[in-house]
Formats: sequence, structure tokens, C-alpha cells
Amino acid sequence: MFNLIIPIYLNEQNIEELIKSLVSLNIKLDKKLFCTFVIDGSPDKSYEYICKYIKFSKLKHDILIHSRNYGSFAAIRSGLTYSKGKYFAVMSADLQEPISLIEKFFKTLSSNNYDILVGVRKSRNDPFLDKFFSNIYWFFYRKFINQDIPKGGVDVFACNEEFKNHLVSFSESRSSLIALIYWLGFRRKELKYSRQARIHGKSSWTFKKKISYMADSLFSFSSLPISVIIFVGFFGSILLIIASLVIFYMKMKGLINISGYTTIILTIMLLGAVNLFSIGIVGAYCWRAYENSKNRPQAILINSNRDGFREKII
Repeated sequence: MFNLIIPIYLNEQNIEELIKSLVSLNIKLDKKLFCTFVIDGSPDKSYEYICKYIKFSKLKHDILIHSRNYGSFAAIRSGLTYSKGKYFAVMSADLQEPISLIEKFFKTLSSNNYDILVGVRKSRNDPFLDKFFSNIYWFFYRKFINQDIPKGGVDVFACNEEFKNHLVSFSESRSSLIALIYWLGFRRKELKYSRQARIHGKSSWTFKKKISYMADSLFSFSSLPISVIIFVGFFGSILLIIASLVIFYMKMKGLINISGYTTIILTIMLLGAVNLFSIGIVGAYCWRAYENSKNRPQAILINSNRDGFREKII
């Protein structure tokens, strides 16, 4: 069974075309496709449209519903957690990843030569600003978090059951799904594809969300902030010693008229800046440790098969 997880958020305009593409994919996969739609608190009529169009598609499917919008990565995790099968893949509902890539994912996994496949963009038909900010995001991601990440980043992936079980076993509430994929290792292969232009709607994956996600990735997978603290503290101390020697020399030469003023100001400014910066970064680590220690569910699923939805805790 090939299980395809599709997060849904503000995608009502894409649903009809999405279902048609999935029907075509199902035929190519000898009708072994199972679709798991995860409605991630979408405020539009995406759920109603899925129910409407999938009724006549004969697609095997399941629909999971989040109680609110938790983000696409939480939706992917929900889909993986509740899906059954041997092979799993993830795609977005806006059809920017060609359906042929998902077919290639499943057929490549079927060879049992790889555990995890990642889609790597070789080109993208997106607006200039979207490409510009995306390139900035992935540049810093590769620079400070994981240099193994492809230059164009990773949006979609596929894996076998063993890899999936390890991936969903992580219960971190503030983390990076992509970084976890590369951290886990296993037999990995990158498949290149051309990202298609978005036909309907506007992406909810904003620059602000990217920065927030990169921060989560940084504090969860990199010791860079601690290294920065050590670097700033060490060289700050050296500068303080040099400044003290210079001030002492100027004092001995009678070049400072106000006794103690310059020394006090220099010391307060330097140590204050170092302490403030250090406390900020250490505080970020403490906050993430606090978030994980609360053990809150990463998402709450609602079963649609009743008048008042039944809740499932992830």
C-alpha cells in the first residue's frame, strides 16, 4: 500500500484538480494508493470540497482534522502517525510538486534500495520575491544548521515504514522535521524536479514562519549559539583588558580629567552588552526545554464522523 499524506490549509480552490491528479496517480500505481488528508484547521471549505469530490473518485482515503491550524509540519506528523502501510510520501495540496514526482517516489522506494527520498528543486516557477526570500532562508539554513540540505531546500519527501516509525517517535514540540530527516541518516536519495507555479490561492508559508522555523531548527540542532556566547565572552574580555590598559595609560599621562568616569562607562557598556546577549540566547534554550517539558500534544485531531467531533490526542 502506498500512503500519501496531504496537509490541507486554505486550499479549496485546488481541491478539484488535486483529486483528479490523485485519481490519475492511483491508476499508475495499480490502484494501491491510499490518501490521508490532514485538514490543518483550515477556515475555508476545503473539507467540504474534499468530501464532495472524493465521493466519486473511488480513492481509498482517510481525513484527519486538526482542531486549529498547527502548521504544515504538524499536519505531516499527524498524517504519518495515523497512516498505515509500507511506503509513505508527502505532497502539498497546491500541486506545485508534479504528481509524476510522487509516482517516482513510490516506485523508487519499492526497489527497497533506499529508506528516505527527498525532492530537490532544480528550478521553480515562483514569483521573484518568493524565490528571493526562499533562497535567503535556505542559505542560512545550510550555513548554520545543516550543510547537507540541498541549496534549494526540501519541501517533499517519501520514506519506508521503518524510517517513518523512527521519525514519528520524536515528540519534540519545537523542532525541525527536515532537520530530523537528515539527522536520522539511513539510506537517502535526492530526486530532482521542477517546481510548478501555483495556480490558485496564496501560500501560507510566509517569510515570518520560515524565520520562526529556522530558529527552532537552530536551537534544536546546532551548538552555534553557545559557540557565539563563548566567542563574544572571550573576545569581549580581551577588549576589556585592552581598554583598561589604554585608560590606565591615559590616566597616568593626565589625559583623563574626570576620575573614574571613562573606566566605569566602558566596563558597564561592554559587560552589559555581553551579559544581555548571552542571557537572550541561553533564555531561548531554556524556553525550548520548558516547551518540551510540558509534554503538550502537538496537535488535537477531530474525528469528523459525528455531530460533535470526537477528539484524538497526538
